[in-house]
Amino acid sequence: MRPVRLMKVFVTRRIPAEGRVALARAADCEVEQWDSDEPIPAKELERGVAGAHGLLCLLSDCVDKRILDAAGANLKVISTMSAGFDHLALDEIKKRGIRVGYTPDVLTDTTAELAVSLLLTTCRRLPEAIEEVKNGGWTSWKPLWLCGYGLTQSTVGIIGLGRIGQAIARRLKPFGVQRFLYTGRQPRPEEAAEFQAEFVSTPELAAQSDFIVVACSLTPATEGLCNKDFFQKMKETAVFINISRGDVVNQDDLYQALASGKIAAAGLDVTSPEPLPTNHPLLTLKNCGPGIQLRVPGLLQKAVLGLRRGQSGHEAAVATAASIKSKHWAAAMSYRQEGKDPITCDEKRPCSSKQHS
Repeated sequence: MRPVRLMKVFVTRRIPAEGRVALARAADCEVEQWDSDEPIPAKELERGVAGAHGLLCLLSDCVDKRILDAAGANLKVISTMSAGFDHLALDEIKKRGIRVGYTPDVLTDTTAELAVSLLLTTCRRLPEAIEEVKNGGWTSWKPLWLCGYGLTQSTVGIIGLGRIGQAIARRLKPFGVQRFLYTGRQPRPEEAAEFQAEFVSTPELAAQSDFIVVACSLTPATEGLCNKDFFQKMKETAVFINISRGDVVNQDDLYQALASGKIAAAGLDVTSPEPLPTNHPLLTLKNCGPGIQLRVPGLLQKAVLGLRRGQSGHEAAVATAASIKSKHWAAAMSYRQEGKDPITCDEKRPCSSKQHS
């Protein structure tokens, strides 16, 4: 009887016990892990992936041609513990016949809850209030001190009414929002009907909204979408929330808009880079609150499942991700050339030298 040939699986980060147990159930797998909570250095990733049949990675790991070359011909499946696949060179991966798994939907509720909490924290100025309590700035009740902005009878604009955008609107509706606006590549009447949301252009959304939540994906067409022109159209009392990708926002322009009082406040779940340097200008502002992203166990479970399915020859989650991405990118660029809104809601950008969350 022939000895069973073990397939090497390389894991790019220390993962919870549930993930290690799930991988251990595959008797034909030999698992090697980068044993740290910090991102794996590029040289260590090249070393670790060499000869691997499977790779379990995170969004902070840029899997480009160099890494694929280092892996060699053995690599058959990549599973990423993320809902996005910005960090994967999908065209190159497709050329090599490597299966790709990712974890869509797992974080829809989590991200929507985080978006709402970030919006409420920002518009009610909670970080400022907490700081005033700590430093003795709270002396007595004052009618106009630290007044925030309420959702009741407000207009909320959502850039990207995909799964997460809808989940955010669903959670905000009970707060008494009067009107929902959304923008994207095209109207989505079936999805919008639940909230009686109106499809408008990006400039209209910027001008009419009291609260703006960016929930679109990052594509060449949406990169830098929220820039000086966008912020100049916003109300001075408007609150800006970004939970999509850092590069959708021109951060220099955002800083100027916040520092000059052109807009009221911003809450950022994502930045570029991540994390921001501690001396970044945005961190000097009281009216800007970068958040920290939280994850759930389901993300890991689905990533491990995708890896095991890919190795055993079953369909992985996104075997045709590159072709899907190309189709939507082409549509987005076409919309931009026609002067229409180029937002796409569920597809992501391929690997670049920048780190996205």
